[in-house]
Amino acid sequence: MDILGSIAGIILAIVAAIIIYYLLKKFVALVINAIVGVIILFLLNLFHVMSFFGAPDLPIDWITILVSAIGGLVGVIIVVILHLAGVAL
Repeated sequence: MDILGSIAGIILAIVAAIIIYYLLKKFVALVINAIVGVIILFLLNLFHVMSFFGAPDLPIDWITILVSAIGGLVGVIIVVILHLAGVAL
């Protein structure tokens, strides 16, 4: 019975390692996406990109930061489109 317990323990450890690997891989991708989104949001205001469209700079508050952090580049595009359409976040 010791051999069966050892084999089951090894199999459980391998399965746990595989699950942790995939979760961390997804988590790292989400963190990188959030960092890119927030950096792009700040760069848009730093270089006054919205003035090319005749609009004031994007307001940087908790909502715009959260949308750009959760959505990444897509979140920033959504914030820009809403800002150009006149929707206040």
